[in-house]
Amino acid sequence: MTRPEVTRPELVGAAVTAARRPAVAFASAACTLLGTVAVALAVLVGPAPELAAYVSETGASGGATVWAYRIGLLAAAAGQILLGAALPTVSRLATGLLVASAAATVLSAGVSCRAACPLPPFDRVTLADLVHGGASIAAVAGTVFAMLAVAGTTGAPRTLRGISAAAAAVALPLSAVAGLALLLVGRSVLMGAVERLLLLDLAAWVIATALTLGLPRAAAGAVPAGEPAGAPARGRRAGPAGRGGTGRL
Repeated sequence: MTRPEVTRPELVGAAVTAARRPAVAFASAACTLLGTVAVALAVLVGPAPELAAYVSETGASGGATVWAYRIGLLAAAAGQILLGAALPTVSRLATGLLVASAAATVLSAGVSCRAACPLPPFDRVTLADLVHGGASIAAVAGTVFAMLAVAGTTGAPRTLRGISAAAAAVALPLSAVAGLALLLVGRSVLMGAVERLLLLDLAAWVIATALTLGLPRAAAGAVPAGEPAGAPARGRRAGPAGRGGTGRL
């Protein structure tokens, strides 16, 4: 006598999440793209378009492009939160890191630095300068660690892991160079170029990951919570009993 199949609550929840994942993922990609474009345009037409300037100088208090810069950062933060919501349940660490990164991005948008965004050890700074600089660094670090978390999650779809590993391979050396340049060189063409490349890499990772999650195959490739990678689906007929099969699992 065949036992009645039991519906597991976590599998139902995972199915609901999978059904909504494409819309949430595409919204993440759209927010991130709009935010990146807004910040890029603000930098190009802002008070400090030269390569030696920090990106944050565009949002310095009193600047003409401050609101375009802030709106761009808020859109990027929304993209991070939406990406975290769209990630498979096995990527909870990455989701938490993205939410933390988004919170730091919002703080960075809300607290402006002064003109030229002075940072230690070469400049005298105010509390607002330190808060803005620290929040910006934390936002970047959170996203880089989220990349690494997805790349190292064995239950995540292989495509997502590959995208994250490739993006991290670019982000890690750029982050190292940016940190050394900040401490040893300060505001310079080197620092400005590395900062822009790093931010573009982060935005590209969020957009590529979100678009991949929006595809049905990526959504179906997620492993529900509590199921090990490669585990057979419950209720699937593996073969007829008595002929080398195992009957119903």
